[in-house]
Amino acid sequence: MIARQWRGVAQSKHARRYVKHLRTETFPALRKQAGFVDASILSRALGNGIEFLVVTRWQSLEAIAGFAGRDPEAAVVPAEVAAMMIDYDRRATHFEVIE
Repeated sequence: MIARQWRGVAQSKHARRYVKHLRTETFPALRKQAGFVDASILSRALGNGIEFLVVTRWQSLEAIAGFAGRDPEAAVVPAEVAAMMIDYDRRATHFEVIE
């Protein structure tokens, strides 16, 4: 199993809207992807924004490529989400899940 991690810092005024976007748009779309297992949202206050770490788990890197495209480390950030962010990762990181 592979864990995919992506980090973004949302403007405080958009933090709730971002979580809603994940719950109503992103996660339902991911559930339709072959090889998707589950997802978590972690957050913390950070300076002038709210930092989010989104961790998704997948059966394989090939499954991630089905979602992210030819470059599985490329971040998938819709324009609507980018507009909510102060800063965000352009690349996702992947870790093999040991336990």
